[in-house]
Amino acid sequence: MHRVTIIGATLFALGTAYAADDPVRLDTGLVSGTANASADVRIFKGIPFAAPPVGDLRWRAPQPAAHWDGVRKAEEFSATCMQGNNAGSEDCLYLNVWTGAKSASEKRPVMVWIYGGGYTSGSGSQAMYDGEALAKKGAVIVTLNYRLGDLGFFSYPELTKESDRRGAANFGVMDSIAALQWVQKNIAAFGGDPKNVTIFGESAGSGMVANLMVIPQAKGLFERAIGESSAWATTSVAPLRTLAESEEAGTKIADGLGAKSLAELRAQPAAAVLKGGGRGAAPIVDGWLIPEDPSVVFAKGKQIEVPVLVGSNRDESFGGNPRDKDQFIDQVRKKYGDLADNFLKVYPASTDDEAKESAFYAGRDEMAFVMRNWARLASKPGKTKSYVYFFTEQPPLVAGRGGRGGGAFAPGPHGSATHVSEILYVFNHLDASRAWTDQDRQVADEMSSYWVNFATTGDPNGKGLAKWPVFDEKTKTPMVFGNKPEGAQVPSEERLAFFQSLFDKLSAK
Repeated sequence: MHRVTIIGATLFALGTAYAADDPVRLDTGLVSGTANASADVRIFKGIPFAAPPVGDLRWRAPQPAAHWDGVRKAEEFSATCMQGNNAGSEDCLYLNVWTGAKSASEKRPVMVWIYGGGYTSGSGSQAMYDGEALAKKGAVIVTLNYRLGDLGFFSYPELTKESDRRGAANFGVMDSIAALQWVQKNIAAFGGDPKNVTIFGESAGSGMVANLMVIPQAKGLFERAIGESSAWATTSVAPLRTLAESEEAGTKIADGLGAKSLAELRAQPAAAVLKGGGRGAAPIVDGWLIPEDPSVVFAKGKQIEVPVLVGSNRDESFGGNPRDKDQFIDQVRKKYGDLADNFLKVYPASTDDEAKESAFYAGRDEMAFVMRNWARLASKPGKTKSYVYFFTEQPPLVAGRGGRGGGAFAPGPHGSATHVSEILYVFNHLDASRAWTDQDRQVADEMSSYWVNFATTGDPNGKGLAKWPVFDEKTKTPMVFGNKPEGAQVPSEERLAFFQSLFDKLSAK
């Protein structure tokens, strides 16, 4: 657990250079951290940004963290938020900071990372999110935890009434907002600029970033947004679930637990709640925090207008694995209705093998579309710029397993530039478990530089880097990281046009 000690120390005060062991003053008290091996980055772990959401605070908006006396040692990561494998704790609303600033007067750009995991798993302390290398490139890095599964995304009629609809079911989103509010209050003490904050995330974390762009209460908490492999509805072109739909699901969960009231639900063990909830956790349109479906907000140009940098990977695999062509065609007709014939023209299924190929490419292309559509809509009002990437680098296998891909980068049917595989490159954190090549190191150095440049100015371009063009209706070419894709590796305009027609149909409803 975190220890609080009382020591005499020189504070990391405004304009004053700090020593490695100097504590930092927050709005809740003093914290001390550690330094990296070369002593040029200070690291603070497990800083509370909200009160533990336990007991009667389960399924409530995050409350202010308690003040403490003396100096709190921020040297160890907190517990992760409780998740499906019973790992972690409900007491989990903590964040971590990496900074290379020598004084609080430096005003470095701030990058706040929101992790993925389908809104049911993950944490800000995962090794791949180590912020040291990005801090060395000039940014102050923050990673955070947010509530997961049905502890973070749960609705129930009595809960809606209690909360007066204010954020009902979107507690994990509110945790992210609370962390961003903490950044506004405290990041200057670490040498960061609260007026220059970039939110970035991958998968569900990228979905969180996209949803934050339509939340009125989040305005002013960030100036730029980076999304990796997911938009507001994560991997697909689809509307968010409504409050009524979420309440219905929550009532079924309560019935399954034998709970007849909100009080009885709050008395249930966290593990029981997560076990009974299934996999439906995600932000919903609650009418307050998320006032209407993000696709509508973006289509109207009413989102928070900030520059975006978004993209996807060459071997994303979310199209399923149909048993045969008949199953694939049946699934297509149920999913797309009167657009099914158009879909089958560009994703044919004349044989079982062709159906499986089409399923893979459809999932990959839908992901590419949702990211490029986000970029297109974000810059549509004409006041901001968007940048799009396509990641094709194939990371090596974990040492001792041979080949390329593996682990979190397990090869899909067409290669190992899979979902999540860009993360270690973005963080320039190529760990010792893989036989990285010079090209891997070059891609990691370039991506991390582009990301920090974007966080600094809203433009990823910089000295020594290839020109990254703005993405718009005319210039649709993304920046490629890795070997240039060819043939079927590239999402075709014809296939992307299908998902545009699907988006337009759903937006018109």
